[in-house]
Amino acid sequence: MNAIAARVMSTVAGQLGHPHGPLGKVVAVVLNRANRRDAIAAVDAAAVESGATVADIGFGGGAGMELLLGRVGSTGVVYGIDISADMVNRARSRFDRQVDAGTLRLLEGSLNDLPLDDSSLDAIITVNTIYFIPDLDEAFAELARVLRPDGRAVICIGDPAAMAKLPFTPYGFRLRPVDEVIAELERAGLTVDRREVPVGLVPGHLLIATRP
Repeated sequence: MNAIAARVMSTVAGQLGHPHGPLGKVVAVVLNRANRRDAIAAVDAAAVESGATVADIGFGGGAGMELLLGRVGSTGVVYGIDISADMVNRARSRFDRQVDAGTLRLLEGSLNDLPLDDSSLDAIITVNTIYFIPDLDEAFAELARVLRPDGRAVICIGDPAAMAKLPFTPYGFRLRPVDEVIAELERAGLTVDRREVPVGLVPGHLLIATRP
C-alpha cells in the first residue's frame, strides 16, 4: 500500500473509532448501514423488555439506539453514550422528541469510564466498539458495575480473522481472539454465552455477558 492509500485508510480507521467533523457525518450514515444487522442481533440477544433501563455504548450513527427505544417504549429509558461529542449532538437533533420526553438520555463517555450509577441498567449493547479500547479489564469492570443483577451486556464483534482482511484494520484496530475477550469478561465476574451473527460482509460474534 502506498503512502497516500495508507493515509486514507488511517483516516478511515480514526473516523470509525471516533467520528467527528464533516466526515463524521458521512461515517455516521455508513455505520448505521454497516452495523444494522449486528445492532438487530444485539438488541434481540439483550432481551430488552418494555419499561427497561438500557444503554447503547458507542452508538455512532444511532441504529442500535433507535431499536432500543422501540423496545423499551414510553415507560423505559435508553442511555446513549458515545465518546464523540459530534455524534452526541447529531443524535440530540435526530432524536429530539425522545430527548424531550426523557426516554432518551445522551451522554459523552466511554466504556472505560461510564457516566452511570452502579447497578442502574437492565441491559447494555455495544456494537463493534472494543477494537478501540486498550484496556478491556477496566472496560468490562465498568460494564459489570453498571449492570443490575441478572442484567445483560451484549458485546458484538466481527470475527477477527475476517476483520484482519479489511484494508483499514491495521491502522489502530485491536483484533483480539474471541476466546480472549470472553476470558476478560469472565474475569470481570460476568457469565458469558456466545452466539454467532448470521454471515454478512463480516461474520460476527455476540458475547452475552450476564451479571450473576
